[in-house]
Order: sequence, then C-alpha cells, then structure tokens
Amino acid sequence: MDKSSVHRPLLSSRRSGHAHFRKTPLFVNLAKWILKIAMVLLFTLWVALIIVFPAEFGSELYEKWVAATSGTVFGVTGSTLLLFSGPIIIIAFLSVVFLIISGEEELHEKKTSSYPSFRLWTFPVLVDGPFGVVSATEVIGIFLFVAYVIWAICSYTLRILSSLSDDLTLKQKSCLFMEILGLRFGLIGLFCFSFLFLPVARGSVLLRLINIPFEHATKYHVWLGHLTMLLFTAHGLLYVVAWTMEGSLLQEILSWNDIANAILPGVISLLAGLLMWVTSMPPVRKLNFELFFYTHQLYVIFFVFLALHVGDFLFAFAAGGIFIFLLDRFLRFCQSRRVVDIISAKCLPCGTVELVLAKPENLRYNALSFVFLQVRELSWLQWHPFSVSSSPMDGKYHISVLIKVLGKWTEKLRGNILKSSEDVPCSLPTKLTASVEGPYGHEIPYHMMYENLILVAGGIGISPFLAILSDILHSVHQGKPCLPRNILIVWAVKKSDELPLLSTIDMESTCPSFSNKLNLQTHIYVTRESGPPLEEGKVESTVESSLCPMSKGCGMSVLVGTGHNIWSGLYVISSIVGFVILIGLLDILYINPFDISTSWYKGLLFVACMVASVFIFGGFVVGLWHLWDRRMSAKEQIKEAEHIKTVAHSDLDQRSLANFTRIHYGARPDFNEIFGTVSREWGPVDVGVFVCGPPSLQSSVAKEIRSHTLWRQSIDPVFHFNSHSFDL
Repeated sequence: MDKSSVHRPLLSSRRSGHAHFRKTPLFVNLAKWILKIAMVLLFTLWVALIIVFPAEFGSELYEKWVAATSGTVFGVTGSTLLLFSGPIIIIAFLSVVFLIISGEEELHEKKTSSYPSFRLWTFPVLVDGPFGVVSATEVIGIFLFVAYVIWAICSYTLRILSSLSDDLTLKQKSCLFMEILGLRFGLIGLFCFSFLFLPVARGSVLLRLINIPFEHATKYHVWLGHLTMLLFTAHGLLYVVAWTMEGSLLQEILSWNDIANAILPGVISLLAGLLMWVTSMPPVRKLNFELFFYTHQLYVIFFVFLALHVGDFLFAFAAGGIFIFLLDRFLRFCQSRRVVDIISAKCLPCGTVELVLAKPENLRYNALSFVFLQVRELSWLQWHPFSVSSSPMDGKYHISVLIKVLGKWTEKLRGNILKSSEDVPCSLPTKLTASVEGPYGHEIPYHMMYENLILVAGGIGISPFLAILSDILHSVHQGKPCLPRNILIVWAVKKSDELPLLSTIDMESTCPSFSNKLNLQTHIYVTRESGPPLEEGKVESTVESSLCPMSKGCGMSVLVGTGHNIWSGLYVISSIVGFVILIGLLDILYINPFDISTSWYKGLLFVACMVASVFIFGGFVVGLWHLWDRRMSAKEQIKEAEHIKTVAHSDLDQRSLANFTRIHYGARPDFNEIFGTVSREWGPVDVGVFVCGPPSLQSSVAKEIRSHTLWRQSIDPVFHFNSHSFDL
C-alpha cells in the first residue's frame, strides 16, 4: 500500500475464552430486578397515559383521577403533579436506590459468547442528513414521538370539530376552532417540554441508570427542542390568526389575566424560546458559538414566564423533567465554584495544549469521559467541553485533557502558557485560574465490553482513545478485568506534526511486554503530505510552563452527580422530599386559607417551591457533602503533593508505538478495505467500533458498518457503531 515498513501482520486474531464480569450476591440481584421491573412498569404506564390523554377515554380517565384525589390539601394541582410528573420523580428516587446497591461489586470470570449479537442501539440506520448518524433504536424513538404528535393533533381536531355548535357563524366557528386547537398544540408541546430538560441534566441519575452519557443525550435535547418549539410556535400562531380575525390582537397579546391564562408572559416566553431556537440552528451556531451560548441562557426566562403563562395547574404536567434539571444545575453551580490546581501545562509541537488538573482520590470517572473547563483569565462565562485523555488508573490525583487550538479561547490559552514559559525568574509567573464541571461519561466503561476494538479518530479525536489504551494497558498489567485483546487504531491527521500526540502515553512502562498480551496495530493517514518531512529526524521540544499557583491542594470538587452514589442519592432524595413538604405547607398555610386563585401567581409560587426545595433541602446535603469532601481531601493532601511532582516532570516517550504503527502519506482511510480485512482476519466476533472526529468521518464509518451488517454472512463479524464526538 505504501513504502512504510510493517513490523507485524496487519491484523491477527487473538481470542480469549473468558472475561471478567461483576458478581453480586443473590439478594442484591433480586433487589435490582425488583427495582428494574418497578421502574419499567412505572415508565410504561406513564408513557401510555400521555399517549391516551388526547383521546376522549384519556380525558375521562384523568377527570376520574382528579375527582378521586383532589380532595387533599394539594388540590387539583397536586393530583396533576402526581399523575404526570410524579412517575419520573419516583423513577429518579428508585434510580438512586438502584445505583447505590449496584455500587462496588466483586468480579468473577464468565465465558464469552461464541456468536456475535446484533444490537439495535449500535446499528446505524441513517448516516447522512440533518440528524447525523442515527441508530435503529433512535429511529424507533423518533418514529414514536412523531406518531404521537400526529395522533394527538388528529384526535384533538376531530373532537373539536364534533363539539362546535351549528348556531355559530363560519367566522365564529373558525376563530373558536383555531383557539381551541392552539390550546391543544400548547398542551402537546408541554408534554414534549417535559422531556426536553432530561437529556441536558449532565449528572442525572436517570442518564446514569440507562448508561447514556451526556454528550450522547445532547442530540436528543436538540431533536426535542426543534419539536417543542414547532408546537409552541404553532400554538402562538393559531391564537394570533384567531385574534386578528376577531380584531382584538393587540388587546389580547398585552393582557395579563388573573383567572385565565396570562397572555403577555406567554408572549415573552415564546419570544425567548424563538431566540434560542434560531441561534441554535447549525449555520448560526457554527458561525458564532458565543451568540448561541449566551442566548441559550434565556432558558430561565423561557420556563419562568411559561409558568406564569400556564399557571401551576398546567405547569404541573411538565414539572418533573424541569425539577431533575434543577437538581443537576445547582450541583454543577456548587462544583464550579472551586478553583482547581493546574499541575502542569504543556504546549506540544503540533500546537495542542495538554493540561493536567488535580483531582481527589475519591472522584471516580471512566475513560471516554468529558469535563467542562473554565479559565477565568480568558472568560468568566465560557465553559468548554474536552475529552479526558487520561485513564483513571494513570493516577489517583490527576486528570488530563488535550486541547487543540481552534478558536479565540484556545488561542488565548496557548498564548498564556507560552508567555508563562518565557517569564524571567524574577518576574511573577502567569496565573491561570481554572474551574471544572464533571467528569461526565458512561456509568460503566463500555469499551471494556468488546474483545475486539476498532478506534477511528480524526485529528484531536485521538484524545479519548489514549485514555482507552491506557485503561486497557493498566488493567492487563495489574490483572484487573479486561476483555479487549485485539485493537486496531485508524487515525487520520492533516499533517505529520500531530503525530507526537501518540507519545503522550508511554505504553511500555505502563505495561511491560504488552505485545505478548495484546494484538495492537495503529494505522495513521497523513492526508495533506505526500511523504515524510525532510526534518523527520528532528524532534521538536515540548514547551512546559510553571503556572501560578502550582499547587495548594485544591483538586476538583466531588460535588457532581457521578461523584459519590450515597451523597448524590441523599441530595436527590432530600430535594424531592423538600419539594413535597414546601408544596404542602404552601397549600395549608397560604393558598387554601387565603383562597388564592390567581393563576400566574400560583405558577410563580410553584416555581419558587421547586427552586427553594433544591436550594434549602438539597443545599443542606450539599453542605454536608462539601464538609466531608474537605475532610477527606485534608487526609490526601500529602500523598497528592508527592504525586504532583511525579506527574509534572513526566516526559514523553517518542518510541512507545513505533513498532506497532504504519504511516500512510497522501492517503485517506479506505474503510471498505479496512473492514473487509477485519472480517477476514477476525471472523465471527463482536467488534466495537468507536469513532471520534468530524461528522464526515462518522458518516463514512457508519455507512460502511451499515453496509457490512446488511450483507453480512455467518462467518463475518458484527460491527457495533459507537460515537464519541461532542458537537454542540
């Protein structure tokens, strides 16, 4: 294929007959199964209720429920809250219990399956278009959401038409029809709105329960956002047309009623939503990310004025998802207040920046995790996501990220580091004040689920795969559970100056003689160079700076949803209990005795109870959690200081992957040939394909996997597509 030397065969199959899996006692397994069945049953009933609600049968069922339960101090709002928001809150409660009892478990050996298995969630169906790469499971989800919306609109339309009186004029019928249909569009949008905030609750127990990391769930938020805003916009337009026909448009828009829905807050909410919607479109977002980022902070105005518009009764339909988002947002706020030590900062020859951040020993994460980083000297408002390039087994007290210089923020960061390296000894070194949110990622290291791995990266997309390699090497060396044995890395870069990124992991020192235990091959494609550069033998030095302050024992805060199962569980449970208590006290002491009936005011009080329960009841637990964290950090400070010295002075090994790497100049990866070779060499096995890179790279890989899966024979492997690209 080219003149590069090959030191080993392209691919050879090295299979192991067993793998390590988690072993749990019988009573724990029984408890987990009971919780799973309860959560699945509750979720199924909740979704079924939402589906049948537009039908006459659903409305009658709801009316019977309200009649049977509205006699309590919570009233009709409490009945609605329990029926439509209660299930998701109860599932969150049960998820906490499930995650706690599933915590640290023993491991045992289990034989792997002899036959590969087809999985809907790793089979790409759509590979091009506005949705990007979409799996079969996601296609089913999209179909169900669209089918629900169409069904609900048709059902409401038929019910409205059958209820219109023949005594009305055509104009009156038209206006009334549009107003009622507009109301129903708003209600359908409210149901979609109840799901909207769930995917962006980064450390949510629900995402952890179903093992969907935040970067994957973000696209569900985007899809739901488009659908929700379409419905809310149709809701507003139908009312605008009806009021225009009646000649009362301006009067209606500016009205702020006490009993019925307050219209002006709804207009403000819709305008805020439209502004967020327009600036989130791909052309605007890519052209000016900061505009998208800052306008998206209008979500506070959006949902507060929505509560004022619909009142407490209707807002209770969607309160569950918003409450779970508030839990996560408050915890993120608390975590981001801490200043985190930058142990070391390096500028690699290719211009990429490597930051090593301090973390406490008890903050756990998996390879393929993300962190959000803020540097206050660059911006107080901007938070940028980066893949973690280190394995949790690289060290107990640090976490590393690789940052490619692409925009103004990253250019300033690199400039500050270079400036710090040039400071004369007598001057004050440059100061970088960093704060971190996260890490966020899969609840379990799902790259360990495959015996055979293909890691496809584009440019800086190699970063998370360095963490995977380190994770596997440490596990093999230490005799820990580790399934992967055959690993093929396919890396496409523009220029050869990016190749030193592979040297950030020293494989031989991590796992001596690893070639006897792993079948590892790396194929690098340098697309914009026809051959090795003339100065190939010249090794450019890495610029390392000493930032001020270097270390004051301030690691990342553990106040994150994935930080500690028991503390995060207590936080969720206390906030839920606090919310119920505050709603009850509000009804008993204020709303019922004083006969408060103003709709928008009750909606405001409802939101205030949600926020107060998180700040007061949840905040109390967070305070105790913080004190516990400080106490644990004080014990670790001496060990951490010794570890920092070791990490800060570690050097790169330029020879780590030399014997396992083949470089192709002036060529792009031919995935048809690559997957064909894998099929012939590895045989009928499960192959996990992980892709991190631009959308075009993901589409190319997904298209090839889809083709191989559709035309697969019994002797061929099953390729499982897994994306690890963060694209907001």
